[in-house]
Amino acid sequence: MERHWYYIGIAFFGMINGMFHPLRVMTFILTNVLMTVPLFGSEALIFYFSSLMLATATIIVAGIPAAIYERFVGAKEDSTEASLWIWLAGTALLSLPAIGNFFSLGL
Repeated sequence: MERHWYYIGIAFFGMINGMFHPLRVMTFILTNVLMTVPLFGSEALIFYFSSLMLATATIIVAGIPAAIYERFVGAKEDSTEASLWIWLAGTALLSLPAIGNFFSLGL
């Protein structure tokens, strides 16, 4: 499979996790406290920024096992196909709670 399909899948699961995860409320509260002034107090901007933070954290945390695998194997250049699968699977596993909310909304 070509590499861009892995990246699209990783971004998709990160987006789903950022928008529909049950911890989104706590992330919104934290973002509201920290980013009220830089985001001009706009509730919509704060909500979108908190979703973006959660999606980014998902992708970063899911990439840690893939990076450990690459270090163990000794990959020197680009990511191997196995590490991309690990990254995709990790993102999918982290998004499991959010996928239930995604399907319950009927999107």
